[in-house]
Amino acid sequence: MNRLFRFAKSFVPKISETELIALRSGTSSVDKFIFSGKVPKLNRTYLPFSENLFTFPKKRVDKLLTIYGDSHVYPSLESGEIMNYIGENKFWSFIIDEKYGGTKLSVRETASILTKITTKNPALGVTIMVPNSLGPGELLTHYGTEKQKDRYLPRLANGTLIPCFGLTGPHNGSDAVGSIDEGIVVMNKKGELGIDISINKRYITLAPVSNLIGLAFRLRDPDNLLPIKNEGITVALLEKGHPGLIQETYHNPLDVGFPNGTLKGSFTISLDQVIGGEKFIGKGWKMLMECLAAGRGVSLPATANASSKAATYGIINYAKHRKQFNIPLIKMQGIQEKLVRMIYNTWLIQCSVELTNAILDANEKPAVLSAVMKQQTTDRGREVLNDGMDIHAGSSICKGENNFLEKFYKAAPVGITVEGSNTLTRNLIIFGQGLNKSHPYLYPIIDSLLENNESKFTKHLSSLIKHVLIMYGKSLFVNFNISRDIYKDLDNHTVKFAHLANYVALKGGKLKQEQFLSADMADIFSNLYLAHSVKWVNEIDNISPFLTEYCISTLLNENQRIINRVVGNYGFLECIPILHLKRKERNECYHQRELVINEILNNNKLMNAIKKDVYVKDTILEKLEELNNLHSDSEAYKTLYSDVIQVGEYPNVRIDPL
Repeated sequence: MNRLFRFAKSFVPKISETELIALRSGTSSVDKFIFSGKVPKLNRTYLPFSENLFTFPKKRVDKLLTIYGDSHVYPSLESGEIMNYIGENKFWSFIIDEKYGGTKLSVRETASILTKITTKNPALGVTIMVPNSLGPGELLTHYGTEKQKDRYLPRLANGTLIPCFGLTGPHNGSDAVGSIDEGIVVMNKKGELGIDISINKRYITLAPVSNLIGLAFRLRDPDNLLPIKNEGITVALLEKGHPGLIQETYHNPLDVGFPNGTLKGSFTISLDQVIGGEKFIGKGWKMLMECLAAGRGVSLPATANASSKAATYGIINYAKHRKQFNIPLIKMQGIQEKLVRMIYNTWLIQCSVELTNAILDANEKPAVLSAVMKQQTTDRGREVLNDGMDIHAGSSICKGENNFLEKFYKAAPVGITVEGSNTLTRNLIIFGQGLNKSHPYLYPIIDSLLENNESKFTKHLSSLIKHVLIMYGKSLFVNFNISRDIYKDLDNHTVKFAHLANYVALKGGKLKQEQFLSADMADIFSNLYLAHSVKWVNEIDNISPFLTEYCISTLLNENQRIINRVVGNYGFLECIPILHLKRKERNECYHQRELVINEILNNNKLMNAIKKDVYVKDTILEKLEELNNLHSDSEAYKTLYSDVIQVGEYPNVRIDPL
């Protein structure tokens, strides 16, 4: 066993300090069940959100959108006015305790508000989202000293302080802390310790308007001035106007219209400005990892949910009435193909958002699932918009009040890029981190190796071997016992993934380089989580058993296609332990697409679920909705129809000849 222990230590890839912190941060829930090969009934663990618990006044949200829903938030002449209104009406206080003047909403309620705001104005959604996500408010709440909380949280809650958080720079993007700005511990003439920092931050949301700046930097103590050696990533606060801090430039992300910019300069801060004080010096990465679930798991999925729901709801109503060749678009199979894909992806996003919010409201911090949500919802959200643009066609390539897709289409790359690019998240984090963190038996082994604890290693190895053998046996059984019960089929695919994951894990450290494989495994894992989300929503609300079955079967068919590719890329002898997982994927019949269209046209409960949290008042969406209530031969219908198919027109710009 001693020899095996030494071999295992050499086999396990080298784990950096930041990777280790990420590995030990957050919790595991449904992701652990998926890796174990069996997911219990989630409706017994995670409860749905009750509308009765909605404490933030809905009228306040509607009023905000009535006044500023069409505003270009930044840069504009009314930027200051908008910021004041948002702050005074507590839109930046969702994560702050009532003790400090905040509103302290549930995750589900926060997501609902962000979704509604974003359906009207993505720039406004981003502006409100960021302070309620990873930033000074979140970090102070969890780690701040009482003095820091008393000083900053009340002013954050009432909008006096507008926060931002500076992490990304020219040399650290996807590799968030690889070449991050440095701070050096120094001593002044009075014998007081401070930190000299030089920063060059970019892509910082709210930076141009912020007056409370959070900073992440790598602290070094070359002269050993600190009582305890605490070098490493550190987070600190400073206010606008701090000597040496420069906030003179801004970025313009695709003219979406939210504040985004740079933080530069060289300056000195006191140790008191470190969030949490001296005892949290060098612990910044752990703090960031523990709080990252908010941005990845809540805010960005909420914005993707908003754009997908608004786009799908609008396009369904548009396609019902818009005619070509004297036929409504919704009856054309070419349109139906894209519309079905929109409905499918929108429902996956909505269901996974609901389940993830419930998990977070259960006080869990699912690091891996948050990564899944960030990548899957923003990528699938962009697919929804691409299909919507194709259907809306000329109306969506021309700016104007009847174009309800442009604002989402421009904003989509923002969600995909920020909080860790989707390419990085899919290729490295979801399965790579998931395998190490979420696997019920692999993580304890890795931990025992890191602790150099041979007895723990022996114990956990025995459990792992048992698990591997059981999953192998079960995968043989389920693959040759085809079930017509979609839920049973989902359980079977979960077993197949668990066995395949165990086998892929044998690659050890090589998996970091084999990103094609890692990405495929991430997709299988993500699809299973989406499928279990759809199942959970149906068990609770029973909105559409048909769409539930369609979504799950489509996801499982996608997974089978990927499994076949994974197995096929192993060598002849290598693939023997997983060869039985290969199966012919089914071909979707055309009739199924027609059935999906019929379901969306005839199931009012489903249509209302898609419409939920979509702001339609005084918009083109409301006009399209009104067409459903008018007879197609009436003058009112013809007038309104003529109105909704118009595109933006602008005065001709005359150019005088030379």
